Amino acid sequence: MTDSTDSESMPTPDNLLHTGAEHPVDPEDLVMASGRTPTPKLLAKAKKQLEEQGAAAVERLLP
Repeated sequence: MTDSTDSESMPTPDNLLHTGAEHPVDPEDLVMASGRTPTPKLLAKAKKQLEEQGAAAVERLLP
């Protein structure tokens, strides 16, 4: 059983996620919106997605 204080078992708070309406989306935002922990490999992939798709990349993940 997981401990309820385990930071990895808790969802990311809404105030840490944004779609770009307030400011530009960065690679870390895109990785976090996918529910993953940012790693150098995932950040590089997210950076490429943002360069190709712009803010629409995160809109595909968030309703």
